[in-house]
Amino acid sequence: MIVVSKTFPVNQIYDTSRIGPLKDIAFIDIETTGLSASGSGLYLIGIAYHRQMEWHLRQWFADSLSAEQEILTDFFEFLRDFQIIVTYNGDSFDLPFLEKCAAQYSIPFEREKYESFDLYRKIRPLKKLLSLDNLKLATMEAFLGISRENPTSGKDMIPVYEQFLETRDESLYHDLLLHNEDDIRSLPELLVLLSYLDIFRCDWKLAGFSLNSEDSMLTAVIDCSISVPVAFSYTTTLYTVSIRANQIIIDMPIFSGELKYFFDHVSEYDYLPEEDRAVHHKVAKFVDKAYRVKATPQTCYTRKTGVFLPMLQLDSMFDLFREEYDSPVCYTEFREDPDFLLSYFRLLLSGSSS
Repeated sequence: MIVVSKTFPVNQIYDTSRIGPLKDIAFIDIETTGLSASGSGLYLIGIAYHRQMEWHLRQWFADSLSAEQEILTDFFEFLRDFQIIVTYNGDSFDLPFLEKCAAQYSIPFEREKYESFDLYRKIRPLKKLLSLDNLKLATMEAFLGISRENPTSGKDMIPVYEQFLETRDESLYHDLLLHNEDDIRSLPELLVLLSYLDIFRCDWKLAGFSLNSEDSMLTAVIDCSISVPVAFSYTTTLYTVSIRANQIIIDMPIFSGELKYFFDHVSEYDYLPEEDRAVHHKVAKFVDKAYRVKATPQTCYTRKTGVFLPMLQLDSMFDLFREEYDSPVCYTEFREDPDFLLSYFRLLLSGSSS
Protein backbone atom coordinates (compact mmCIF):
# COMPACT_ATOMS: atom_id res chain seq x y z
CA MET A 1 0.00 0.00 0.00
CA ILE A 2 1.12 3.53 -0.80
CA VAL A 3 -0.46 6.53 0.89
CA VAL A 4 0.02 9.99 -0.61
CA SER A 5 -0.93 13.27 1.09
CA LYS A 6 -0.70 16.82 -0.21
CA THR A 7 -2.46 20.18 -0.15
CA PHE A 8 -4.03 21.88 -3.15
CA PRO A 9 -5.81 25.15 -4.03
CA VAL A 10 -9.51 25.50 -4.86
CA ASN A 11 -10.30 28.35 -7.24
CA GLN A 12 -14.02 28.66 -6.54
CA ILE A 13 -16.02 27.11 -3.77
CA TYR A 14 -19.74 26.85 -3.13
CA ASP A 15 -21.14 27.91 0.22
CA THR A 16 -20.88 24.45 1.77
CA SER A 17 -22.89 25.53 4.82
CA ARG A 18 -25.92 24.65 2.66
CA ILE A 19 -24.66 21.05 2.80
CA GLY A 20 -23.09 20.95 6.24
CA PRO A 21 -20.04 22.14 8.19
CA LEU A 22 -17.00 22.08 5.90
CA LYS A 23 -14.95 20.19 8.49
CA ASP A 24 -17.45 17.31 8.31
CA ILE A 25 -17.34 16.89 4.52
CA ALA A 26 -15.25 14.30 2.68
CA PHE A 27 -15.06 14.38 -1.13
CA ILE A 28 -14.48 10.82 -2.36
CA ASP A 29 -13.66 9.12 -5.64
CA ILE A 30 -12.47 5.56 -6.27
CA GLU A 31 -10.71 3.74 -9.11
CA THR A 32 -11.55 0.11 -9.87
CA THR A 33 -10.78 -2.57 -12.43
CA GLY A 34 -14.46 -2.99 -13.32
CA LEU A 35 -18.01 -2.02 -12.46
CA SER A 36 -18.87 -4.88 -10.10
CA ALA A 37 -17.22 -5.33 -6.71
CA SER A 38 -17.80 -9.07 -6.89
CA GLY A 39 -15.70 -9.50 -10.02
CA SER A 40 -13.42 -6.45 -9.93
CA GLY A 41 -10.76 -4.95 -7.73
CA LEU A 42 -10.35 -1.63 -5.99
CA TYR A 43 -6.91 -0.14 -6.51
CA LEU A 44 -7.17 3.55 -5.57
CA ILE A 45 -9.21 5.68 -3.15
CA GLY A 46 -8.98 9.45 -3.11
CA ILE A 47 -10.37 11.89 -0.59
CA ALA A 48 -10.34 15.69 -0.40
CA TYR A 49 -11.11 17.54 2.81
CA HIS A 50 -10.57 20.91 4.50
CA ARG A 51 -8.50 21.39 7.63
CA GLN A 52 -6.62 24.34 9.14
CA MET A 53 -7.52 26.76 6.34
CA GLU A 54 -6.20 24.42 3.63
CA TRP A 55 -7.53 21.84 1.22
CA HIS A 56 -5.95 18.41 1.62
CA LEU A 57 -5.78 15.44 -0.74
CA ARG A 58 -5.11 11.91 0.46
CA GLN A 59 -4.84 8.82 -1.74
CA TRP A 60 -4.57 5.13 -0.92
CA PHE A 61 -2.98 3.13 -3.74
CA ALA A 62 -2.89 -0.68 -3.94
CA ASP A 63 0.55 -1.34 -5.36
CA SER A 64 -0.27 -5.04 -5.43
CA LEU A 65 -3.45 -7.11 -5.67
CA SER A 66 -3.04 -8.14 -2.05
CA ALA A 67 -3.06 -4.51 -0.88
CA GLU A 68 -6.79 -4.00 -1.47
CA GLN A 69 -7.77 -5.00 2.06
CA GLU A 70 -5.04 -2.80 3.52
CA ILE A 71 -6.13 0.37 1.71
CA LEU A 72 -9.77 -0.28 2.63
CA THR A 73 -8.96 -0.73 6.32
CA ASP A 74 -6.86 2.43 6.49
CA PHE A 75 -9.37 4.45 4.47
CA PHE A 76 -12.38 3.54 6.62
CA GLU A 77 -10.42 4.36 9.74
CA PHE A 78 -9.62 7.79 8.29
CA LEU A 79 -13.23 8.34 7.23
CA ARG A 80 -14.47 8.20 10.82
CA ASP A 81 -13.59 11.87 11.27
CA PHE A 82 -16.25 12.91 8.75
CA GLN A 83 -20.03 12.84 8.62
CA ILE A 84 -20.92 13.84 5.04
CA ILE A 85 -19.65 12.08 1.91
CA VAL A 86 -19.74 14.06 -1.33
CA THR A 87 -19.38 12.09 -4.57
CA TYR A 88 -20.22 12.33 -8.24
CA ASN A 89 -22.60 9.45 -8.98
CA GLY A 90 -21.40 7.83 -5.77
CA ASP A 91 -24.82 6.61 -4.68
CA SER A 92 -24.88 4.36 -7.73
CA PHE A 93 -21.23 3.34 -7.90
CA ASP A 94 -18.60 4.47 -5.36
CA LEU A 95 -20.49 3.83 -2.12
CA PRO A 96 -22.06 0.46 -3.10
CA PHE A 97 -18.65 -0.69 -4.40
CA LEU A 98 -16.92 0.31 -1.16
CA GLU A 99 -19.66 -1.35 0.88
CA LYS A 100 -19.34 -4.65 -1.00
CA CYS A 101 -15.56 -4.61 -0.81
CA ALA A 102 -15.69 -3.96 2.93
CA ALA A 103 -18.10 -6.85 3.41
CA GLN A 104 -15.78 -9.22 1.52
CA TYR A 105 -13.04 -8.56 4.09
CA SER A 106 -15.40 -8.20 7.08
CA ILE A 107 -14.31 -4.59 7.47
CA PRO A 108 -16.90 -2.55 9.39
CA PHE A 109 -18.51 0.19 7.27
CA GLU A 110 -21.78 1.54 8.65
CA ARG A 111 -22.82 3.43 5.55
CA GLU A 112 -26.02 4.70 7.16
CA LYS A 113 -23.94 6.71 9.66
CA TYR A 114 -22.81 8.99 6.86
CA GLU A 115 -24.94 11.48 4.98
CA SER A 116 -24.46 10.98 1.25
CA PHE A 117 -24.47 14.01 -1.04
CA ASP A 118 -24.40 12.76 -4.62
CA LEU A 119 -23.72 15.84 -6.72
CA TYR A 120 -24.62 14.03 -9.94
CA ARG A 121 -28.15 13.38 -8.68
CA LYS A 122 -28.55 16.91 -7.34
CA ILE A 123 -27.73 18.60 -10.65
CA ARG A 124 -29.85 16.44 -12.97
CA PRO A 125 -32.17 19.39 -13.83
CA LEU A 126 -29.14 21.23 -15.25
CA LYS A 127 -28.97 19.00 -18.32
CA LYS A 128 -32.12 20.60 -19.71
CA LEU A 129 -31.63 24.02 -18.13
CA LEU A 130 -28.10 24.50 -19.51
CA SER A 131 -28.73 22.58 -22.77
CA LEU A 132 -25.97 20.08 -22.02
CA ASP A 133 -25.38 16.92 -24.05
CA ASN A 134 -24.82 14.91 -20.86
CA LEU A 135 -23.83 15.24 -17.21
CA LYS A 136 -20.49 13.47 -17.43
CA LEU A 137 -17.79 14.77 -15.12
CA ALA A 138 -15.72 16.01 -18.07
CA THR A 139 -18.73 17.85 -19.52
CA MET A 140 -19.43 19.69 -16.30
CA GLU A 141 -15.76 20.56 -15.85
CA ALA A 142 -15.63 21.95 -19.39
CA PHE A 143 -18.75 24.05 -18.75
CA LEU A 144 -17.10 25.64 -15.70
CA GLY A 145 -13.73 25.98 -17.41
CA ILE A 146 -11.98 23.51 -15.10
CA SER A 147 -8.93 22.03 -16.80
CA ARG A 148 -7.25 18.78 -15.88
CA GLU A 149 -3.79 17.39 -16.57
CA ASN A 150 -5.01 13.88 -17.35
CA PRO A 151 -8.01 13.82 -19.73
CA THR A 152 -8.43 10.01 -19.75
CA SER A 153 -11.44 8.21 -18.27
CA GLY A 154 -11.49 5.72 -15.43
CA LYS A 155 -12.10 2.93 -17.94
CA ASP A 156 -8.96 3.98 -19.83
CA MET A 157 -6.89 3.63 -16.65
CA ILE A 158 -7.72 -0.05 -16.06
CA PRO A 159 -5.13 -1.39 -18.55
CA VAL A 160 -2.67 1.19 -17.21
CA TYR A 161 -3.00 -0.32 -13.72
CA GLU A 162 -2.64 -3.84 -15.08
CA GLN A 163 0.51 -2.78 -16.92
CA PHE A 164 1.86 -1.17 -13.75
CA LEU A 165 1.43 -4.42 -11.81
CA GLU A 166 3.49 -6.19 -14.47
CA THR A 167 6.22 -3.60 -15.02
CA ARG A 168 6.26 -1.46 -11.84
CA ASP A 169 6.81 1.47 -14.19
CA GLU A 170 7.00 4.65 -12.10
CA SER A 171 5.46 6.80 -14.84
CA LEU A 172 2.37 4.57 -14.94
CA TYR A 173 2.03 4.91 -11.18
CA HIS A 174 2.07 8.70 -11.46
CA ASP A 175 -0.51 8.61 -14.30
CA LEU A 176 -2.85 6.53 -12.15
CA LEU A 177 -2.59 8.88 -9.18
CA LEU A 178 -2.91 11.95 -11.39
CA HIS A 179 -6.18 10.76 -12.93
CA ASN A 180 -7.73 10.21 -9.51
CA GLU A 181 -6.27 13.47 -8.23
CA ASP A 182 -7.92 15.40 -11.07
CA ASP A 183 -11.28 13.79 -10.23
CA ILE A 184 -10.96 14.58 -6.55
CA ARG A 185 -9.66 18.13 -6.92
CA SER A 186 -12.54 19.08 -9.21
CA LEU A 187 -15.27 17.93 -6.81
CA PRO A 188 -15.16 20.94 -4.43
CA GLU A 189 -15.20 23.29 -7.43
CA LEU A 190 -18.06 21.42 -9.09
CA LEU A 191 -20.28 22.24 -6.14
CA VAL A 192 -20.81 25.71 -7.66
CA LEU A 193 -23.08 23.96 -10.17
CA LEU A 194 -25.66 23.97 -7.39
CA SER A 195 -25.86 27.76 -7.71
CA TYR A 196 -27.71 27.28 -11.02
CA LEU A 197 -30.51 25.68 -9.03
CA ASP A 198 -30.23 27.89 -5.96
CA ILE A 199 -30.57 31.13 -7.93
CA PHE A 200 -34.24 30.30 -8.53
CA ARG A 201 -34.80 29.75 -4.79
CA CYS A 202 -32.66 32.41 -3.12
CA ASP A 203 -33.69 35.92 -2.03
CA TRP A 204 -34.78 38.15 -4.92
CA LYS A 205 -35.09 41.89 -5.29
CA LEU A 206 -36.70 43.58 -8.29
CA ALA A 207 -34.00 45.83 -9.73
CA GLY A 208 -36.32 47.31 -12.34
CA PHE A 209 -38.63 46.67 -15.28
CA SER A 210 -39.74 48.29 -18.51
CA LEU A 211 -43.01 47.87 -20.34
CA ASN A 212 -42.91 48.51 -24.07
CA SER A 213 -46.50 48.82 -25.25
CA GLU A 214 -45.46 49.29 -28.89
CA ASP A 215 -43.61 45.97 -29.02
CA SER A 216 -45.89 44.40 -26.40
CA MET A 217 -42.85 43.30 -24.37
CA LEU A 218 -41.97 43.31 -20.68
CA THR A 219 -38.34 43.26 -19.53
CA ALA A 220 -37.55 42.73 -15.86
CA VAL A 221 -34.25 42.55 -13.99
CA ILE A 222 -34.01 40.68 -10.69
CA ASP A 223 -31.06 40.94 -8.30
CA CYS A 224 -30.31 37.64 -6.53
CA SER A 225 -28.49 36.91 -3.28
CA ILE A 226 -26.20 34.41 -5.03
CA SER A 227 -24.27 34.37 -8.31
CA VAL A 228 -23.58 31.83 -11.04
CA PRO A 229 -20.03 31.48 -12.40
CA VAL A 230 -20.94 31.14 -16.11
CA ALA A 231 -23.69 33.16 -17.80
CA PHE A 232 -26.40 31.33 -19.74
CA SER A 233 -29.84 31.85 -21.23
CA TYR A 234 -32.80 29.77 -22.28
CA THR A 235 -36.05 30.33 -24.13
CA THR A 236 -39.52 28.88 -23.68
CA THR A 237 -42.66 29.44 -25.74
CA LEU A 238 -43.60 32.42 -23.56
CA TYR A 239 -40.37 34.03 -22.32
CA THR A 240 -36.58 34.26 -22.51
CA VAL A 241 -34.37 34.19 -19.40
CA SER A 242 -30.76 35.33 -19.23
CA ILE A 243 -28.75 34.77 -16.06
CA ARG A 244 -25.50 36.64 -15.57
CA ALA A 245 -23.64 36.66 -12.26
CA ASN A 246 -26.31 37.57 -9.68
CA GLN A 247 -28.99 38.84 -12.07
CA ILE A 248 -31.95 37.24 -13.81
CA ILE A 249 -33.19 39.12 -16.88
CA ILE A 250 -36.62 38.15 -18.20
CA ASP A 251 -38.03 39.19 -21.57
CA MET A 252 -41.61 38.22 -22.34
CA PRO A 253 -44.55 39.28 -24.51
CA ILE A 254 -47.57 40.88 -22.88
CA PHE A 255 -51.22 41.11 -23.91
CA SER A 256 -52.79 44.56 -24.25
CA GLY A 257 -56.51 44.72 -24.77
CA GLU A 258 -59.71 43.16 -23.45
CA LEU A 259 -59.93 39.78 -21.73
CA LYS A 260 -62.62 37.96 -19.79
CA TYR A 261 -62.66 36.84 -16.19
CA PHE A 262 -64.82 33.73 -15.76
CA PHE A 263 -66.63 33.30 -12.44
CA ASP A 264 -66.86 30.07 -10.50
CA HIS A 265 -70.24 28.77 -9.26
CA VAL A 266 -71.98 29.39 -12.58
CA SER A 267 -75.41 28.48 -11.13
CA GLU A 268 -75.31 31.65 -9.02
CA TYR A 269 -75.04 33.97 -12.03
CA ASP A 270 -77.21 35.39 -14.83
CA TYR A 271 -75.92 36.62 -18.17
CA LEU A 272 -76.94 40.03 -19.50
CA PRO A 273 -76.69 39.78 -23.33
CA GLU A 274 -77.05 43.51 -23.97
CA GLU A 275 -74.21 44.31 -21.59
CA ASP A 276 -72.23 41.17 -22.47
CA ARG A 277 -71.45 40.27 -18.89
CA ALA A 278 -72.62 38.08 -16.05
CA VAL A 279 -73.87 39.29 -12.68
CA HIS A 280 -74.70 37.51 -9.46
CA HIS A 281 -78.32 36.64 -8.72
CA LYS A 282 -78.32 39.25 -5.94
CA VAL A 283 -77.80 41.93 -8.59
CA ALA A 284 -79.64 40.23 -11.46
CA LYS A 285 -82.95 40.30 -9.57
CA PHE A 286 -83.11 44.04 -10.20
CA VAL A 287 -82.85 43.49 -13.98
CA ASP A 288 -85.95 42.83 -16.05
CA LYS A 289 -86.25 39.13 -16.91
CA ALA A 290 -86.38 40.01 -20.59
CA TYR A 291 -82.81 41.23 -20.40
CA ARG A 292 -81.22 38.36 -18.53
CA VAL A 293 -80.72 34.60 -19.04
CA LYS A 294 -79.22 31.86 -16.98
CA ALA A 295 -75.43 31.98 -17.27
CA THR A 296 -73.48 29.09 -18.76
CA PRO A 297 -69.80 28.34 -18.23
CA GLN A 298 -69.11 30.10 -21.56
CA THR A 299 -71.05 33.28 -20.63
CA CYS A 300 -70.28 33.54 -16.92
CA TYR A 301 -67.73 36.33 -17.20
CA THR A 302 -66.96 39.99 -16.80
CA ARG A 303 -64.75 41.90 -19.25
CA LYS A 304 -61.67 43.95 -18.48
CA THR A 305 -59.32 46.06 -20.59
CA GLY A 306 -55.70 46.41 -19.58
CA VAL A 307 -52.21 44.90 -19.75
CA PHE A 308 -51.92 41.20 -18.94
CA LEU A 309 -49.12 38.71 -18.31
CA PRO A 310 -49.26 35.08 -19.49
CA MET A 311 -49.60 32.31 -16.93
CA LEU A 312 -47.92 28.94 -17.45
CA GLN A 313 -49.09 27.59 -14.11
CA LEU A 314 -52.36 28.27 -12.32
CA ASP A 315 -52.21 29.66 -8.82
CA SER A 316 -55.04 30.82 -6.57
CA MET A 317 -53.18 34.02 -5.62
CA PHE A 318 -53.56 35.36 -9.19
CA ASP A 319 -56.83 36.33 -10.90
CA LEU A 320 -56.96 34.57 -14.26
CA PHE A 321 -58.25 36.03 -17.51
CA ARG A 322 -58.86 34.40 -20.90
CA GLU A 323 -59.89 35.47 -24.37
CA GLU A 324 -62.62 32.80 -24.32
CA TYR A 325 -63.74 30.10 -21.93
CA ASP A 326 -61.77 27.33 -23.67
CA SER A 327 -58.70 29.42 -24.58
CA PRO A 328 -55.51 27.44 -23.80
CA VAL A 329 -53.56 30.45 -22.46
CA CYS A 330 -54.44 32.22 -19.23
CA TYR A 331 -53.33 35.68 -18.16
CA THR A 332 -53.17 37.74 -15.02
CA GLU A 333 -53.43 41.50 -14.86
CA PHE A 334 -50.15 43.40 -14.78
CA ARG A 335 -49.54 45.51 -11.67
CA GLU A 336 -46.68 47.93 -11.04
CA ASP A 337 -46.04 46.38 -7.64
CA PRO A 338 -42.62 44.81 -6.88
CA ASP A 339 -44.09 42.20 -4.52
CA PHE A 340 -46.66 41.17 -7.12
CA LEU A 341 -44.06 40.98 -9.90
CA LEU A 342 -41.63 38.95 -7.79
CA SER A 343 -44.38 36.51 -6.85
CA TYR A 344 -45.38 36.26 -10.50
CA PHE A 345 -41.82 35.64 -11.69
CA ARG A 346 -41.19 33.04 -8.98
CA LEU A 347 -44.23 31.12 -10.14
CA LEU A 348 -43.25 31.57 -13.78
CA LEU A 349 -39.72 30.19 -13.22
CA SER A 350 -40.58 27.63 -10.55
CA GLY A 351 -40.19 24.74 -12.97
CA SER A 352 -36.70 25.78 -14.10
CA SER A 353 -34.88 24.10 -11.22
CA SER A 354 -36.84 20.85 -11.13
